[in-house]
Amino acid sequence: MLATLLVARPCSADPVRMRYPEGPAHGYLVMSDESGHPIAHGELIQWLEKRLIASRLVFRYEDGSLYDEVVRFTQQPTFRVMAYHLIQRGPSYSTATEVEFDRSGHYRASVTPRDKSEEHAEGTIEIPDDVSNGMTSTLLKNLKPGASAKTHMLAFRPKPVVLDLTLAPEGSDHCWIGPEEGTATRYLMTPHVPGVKGLVADIVGKQPDPFRMWIAQGQAPVLLRFKGPLYVEGPVWQIELTGPRWSKSK
Repeated sequence: MLATLLVARPCSADPVRMRYPEGPAHGYLVMSDESGHPIAHGELIQWLEKRLIASRLVFRYEDGSLYDEVVRFTQQPTFRVMAYHLIQRGPSYSTATEVEFDRSGHYRASVTPRDKSEEHAEGTIEIPDDVSNGMTSTLLKNLKPGASAKTHMLAFRPKPVVLDLTLAPEGSDHCWIGPEEGTATRYLMTPHVPGVKGLVADIVGKQPDPFRMWIAQGQAPVLLRFKGPLYVEGPVWQIELTGPRWSKSK
């Protein structure tokens, strides 16, 4: 039995099929801490590159920190990550990180824990067909009502670790636009380190924390809110839609 537990089992998850095609888009976001105080403002920008969709999520923090994530993917008949690049650095992060990988399996990663030396790794890894880095909200928008999904994510320490990721509806919440009331489906995303590494992580309490997203359903599903950590053992932050101001004052 122990030997069985220690073997990393292949996941039977499949890439999520496209129901709502992605295209050019540009939206504005605000990030807040647990008390609701804004700590960063950002943009989600999406454009076409030949047969690929490119999507960039960038946040610039009040303390000068930066989160910059770019994912390139295809979407017919399923969503498939082709290339990924993430930069996160500054006082808001306990570890400065830059990682990138592509569909060929080549990766490059550097992590620099606060007050420690940089660690670097580079090489190749087998990329699961359903890897979902930078794609979670897009996948949620394309799930059928009430449906769940299992995908994978790559985490870097700096060597890559393949995580299982479960996307599951948890309930619905009310929201308002002016006097109009609507509802949003609340999803729980649970990352998990599989196999022997996962068993050890369970014992020492180091499994990644879950996070939540709220999706407004309908003819054009949209992400309304994110709540959770952006990195392992990070604080709980909340991301919501916003719009531009018409004066410089806060």
